[in-house]
Amino acid sequence: MEFLNSVFWLLILLGVMIIIHELGHYWAALLCGVKVEQFSLGFGPRLFGFKVGETDFRFSAILFGGYVKMLGQEDLVVDPGTNPDPRSFMNKPRYQRLFIIAAGPLMNILLAVGLLMGLFMYQFPKPTAADGPAVVGHVEKGSPAALAGVQEGDTITKFEGVAGPSWEDIVMKELTGAGKEFPLTVKRGGQTLDLKLAPKTDEKTQVGYAGWREQTEIRIKQILKGFDAERVGLMPGDVVISVNQIPVRSVTKLVEVVRESGGKSVELIYERENARNKVSVQPKYSENDKRWMIGIQLEPKYVVVALAPGEALEQSLKYNLRSATMIFDYLKGVIEMRLSPKQFEGPVGIARMAAAAAKEGLADFVSLMAMVSLNLAVFNLLPIPVLDGGGILVLLVEMIRRRDLSLQLKERVLQLGLAFLLMMVVFVLFNDISKAVMPKG
Repeated sequence: MEFLNSVFWLLILLGVMIIIHELGHYWAALLCGVKVEQFSLGFGPRLFGFKVGETDFRFSAILFGGYVKMLGQEDLVVDPGTNPDPRSFMNKPRYQRLFIIAAGPLMNILLAVGLLMGLFMYQFPKPTAADGPAVVGHVEKGSPAALAGVQEGDTITKFEGVAGPSWEDIVMKELTGAGKEFPLTVKRGGQTLDLKLAPKTDEKTQVGYAGWREQTEIRIKQILKGFDAERVGLMPGDVVISVNQIPVRSVTKLVEVVRESGGKSVELIYERENARNKVSVQPKYSENDKRWMIGIQLEPKYVVVALAPGEALEQSLKYNLRSATMIFDYLKGVIEMRLSPKQFEGPVGIARMAAAAAKEGLADFVSLMAMVSLNLAVFNLLPIPVLDGGGILVLLVEMIRRRDLSLQLKERVLQLGLAFLLMMVVFVLFNDISKAVMPKG
């Protein structure tokens, strides 16, 4: 049943992405006067469909994907003698063909921006420390941040040359910065110190890891079954103040103290409805996580606000730009062999995330849909033959040269692109299955 649920939400998620993407190509083709012969959701044999004008809208047997088939699109060179119809794709000027190809990824970008804008007009989670400077709330022992000399309470005034960075900007650089060295300036008391941070690759997540966390208020997100936190009456929404009289200003601080308790009870002070309470909680060793736990999941405290349309659009654009930059930085890290491609998610991973997001609620599912839409746009814009980015690159080269590339060169490039794409599909599927069946450490 869980498998069918995951497949259902995967089809909903990817179905919307594919339809929006192909509608971009379809509308752009009609706008440029190109005849669209087929609009297919899926590949392979036609299952059923309907016809609107000259276009056959169809559902095909293999639902993962889709395409828009235009008249003359399979022709690799402009040859009016072969296809004299002025509505042929190849008989259109290069700038129109470029617009038609780029319209698919553009629609996915617009969808990502629109989804988050709509979500932020309804609810925008604003961390309580969002408007303040980036202050370090916790540094793990032996971590890259600790080795760099960073201490709790440090205010990061400059990071990689950028003055007054937000914590989100810093984390984005950290996640894609394994194997790189980042200069940073911190303010500590009355001192200003210049340091250098070199994130390493986290073995579990395969992304960059520095071992520090932002200083902010922390609250309980979820109570886990079978642990002592449930027995003593802790509840989601409780704000954690301290553990064993040690102030808790980051998610990892409490985890560290409980892990090092050796199973001894810990004293927790928390705040609920403006009243402070104290409880003694007995840790329990988790075989799955290989550490002592009291049974709570934490998150930074935030307030939910509804943004005005203009502000919601601004925040959506900022979020999507930051995410796109992170995607490109991650791909760059993979090419430079600083980061592992094992972080890529395929159909199995996306299905798992879609089902989990749908279970959490509409807001989580909309957020995931926006993220997948942006990822699909970025992936399609990569300069790989067969993808939209490959077609855009060829047209740009031809526009600069003012003449077509040779038929032989185009055929060879397409063959190499198809081979690369097939290898990538095989890798992602293998990676997906491996993560699904391998035991967790």
